[in-house]
Amino acid sequence: MVIFPIIVVISAVLYIYYKVAILKSKDGLTQAYFNAKARICLGTFMLFFGVNAYVNFQDRLSLFVAIVFFIFGIMQIGAGYKRAKHYRKEWQRLNA
Repeated sequence: MVIFPIIVVISAVLYIYYKVAILKSKDGLTQAYFNAKARICLGTFMLFFGVNAYVNFQDRLSLFVAIVFFIFGIMQIGAGYKRAKHYRKEWQRLNA
């Protein structure tokens, strides 16, 4: 399956992009919003990295690693989504 490594690479690049955007920004609200978006990208990276590890190797150790990465990825995505949803309207109002 070639789709999982592509998603892993794209989410890692987006994570780095948002972290660099945080460093460039001076506004605290923009930093918090970009940090929430970076958490979503990190969670996506972890989720699909775990799935890809299990799909490629399919042994017991990779199953445990995949479960851990899957759980932490879901937690990161959920927390990032809640924070991004919270900051989105204020950030759009500030930049409109």
